[in-house]
Parts: sequence; structure tokens; C-alpha cells
Amino acid sequence: MTKTITFNELRRIKDALPNGSMAKIAEELGLEKQTVRNYFGGTDYVEGEIVGLHIEPGPDGGIVQLDDTEILDVAQRIIEENK
Repeated sequence: MTKTITFNELRRIKDALPNGSMAKIAEELGLEKQTVRNYFGGTDYVEGEIVGLHIEPGPDGGIVQLDDTEILDVAQRIIEENK
């Protein structure tokens, strides 16, 4: 499922995650930890894979089109569990 959000909103979600969440998400989904970081705006494609993330310049950091929301869904669930 695709989703469109702002880049700053994506970063706020990343910043709201408790320590160790990148590894937890990666383990749960069978991904490299750097791939999860790349999903949230990282650019290390040597250790991590390219993710379906497309950024267009604009207000609030630009518009981000996510091709797959699975990582985002797990991140939001972790945030909710830690409230």
C-alpha cells in the first residue's frame, strides 16, 4: 500500500522511536538495519538496500511517496506500545 506524507512527518516518526527500534523493526521484517534507516531518509546503500521512497521538494521538508508502508506501520505500532 502506498502513502504520501511530508519528509518532516517521516522524520518525526523516526525521532519518536525508542532506542533500538531500527534493529527491532529490521529483525521483525527480515531486513538489514541500514535498510530501515534508509526508509527514514538515510542514504547508505552499501550496507542497506534501496527502499521505495520518493521525495519531491516542497514545504515541510518536501513530499514523500512511500511505495510500501510495512516499515512505517511497525514503527507506528512501536510508538503506540511505548506511550
